Amino acid sequence: MLTSVPCYLMRGGTSKGLYFLKDDLPYDVEARNALLLKLMGSPDARQIDGLGGAHPLTSKVAIVSRSSRENTDVDYLFLQVTVDKAQVSDAQNCGNILAGVGPFAIEKGLVQVETLDAYADVRIHMVNTGSDAVARVQLSEGKVNYQGNATIDGVPSASAPVLINFLDIAGSSCGALFPTGNAVDTILGVEVTCIDNGMPVVLLNAQDFGLSGNELPNELESNTALCKHIESIRLQAGQMMNLGDVSKKTVPKMSLVSRPNAGGLINTRTFIPHRVHDAIGVLGSVSVATACVLQGTVANTLLQQSFGDGTVVVDVEHPTGQFSVEMDITHSTSLSEFVVNRAALLRTARLLMRGEAFADCE
Repeated sequence: MLTSVPCYLMRGGTSKGLYFLKDDLPYDVEARNALLLKLMGSPDARQIDGLGGAHPLTSKVAIVSRSSRENTDVDYLFLQVTVDKAQVSDAQNCGNILAGVGPFAIEKGLVQVETLDAYADVRIHMVNTGSDAVARVQLSEGKVNYQGNATIDGVPSASAPVLINFLDIAGSSCGALFPTGNAVDTILGVEVTCIDNGMPVVLLNAQDFGLSGNELPNELESNTALCKHIESIRLQAGQMMNLGDVSKKTVPKMSLVSRPNAGGLINTRTFIPHRVHDAIGVLGSVSVATACVLQGTVANTLLQQSFGDGTVVVDVEHPTGQFSVEMDITHSTSLSEFVVNRAALLRTARLLMRGEAFADCE
């Protein structure tokens, strides 16, 4: 017998996923995850019998509910549904899918807006890490406006902008912005920077692996020796970053960095962790940008550039374009005193489908 559940299919940033109200899914975690695997069509490399897109970037889930927290509109739980394994992970946030949470919350009546409002600021509690963000959603006659002129690299069409301000995200998964207490560590003979400003990331200099940093994602994925080497480093880094055994986790992400070649500040190729991102994750880019501005990190040493206190904009290059991160920083020369006061960026989102999703649950 088929089980049905109300569902929205939305693009958030450069990702795509299913958005649900929490009350429409089983409260039991095992039952919920079993249902989501069926809905997505996992485990199967093609996800042919479900709604997943056969790639980690299109096999994502947002679960949203009205928040009971003070000064907070909604709670948002992100789940990564593995494509070819029967795994559902809540070990990380997703800033791209986050871009669709504000619009979804308004669509579902979780946030009340006025007909004449030009925008709504939706304060979102990210359940995965306990941190908050504010998404500014454009409106038209009291409804979400998806049409506009904002463009982001990795998405072919223009849409209305969704401005996101991240609040208190430093160390949200690892307990500290630099969880090892160092700007640089050496793992298996390779210098790395371990950082968590919303997403646990390990930065590595592409040249240390004999790479230019401009390789295409499929070139890197087909390099078996490289993938094994990076995974070995990731497993050790996970322990050092207070994440424990990460062999079955999607964090930390591994980001190869190199000098820019398209007018940005730094170039990246990011393992997420076993596929290579066609772009770069939202919160992953925030962590990379943060490493750029602190003296002594792998990224900053590569750039050989110093930053003063105040607002800085870091343009992070990736395989399909660039990602701009605006930050307000202080004490960029001191690891012990370094603070990111604010991180903000622009995303877009679009409603693709709404209705009922069906699963064959025996």
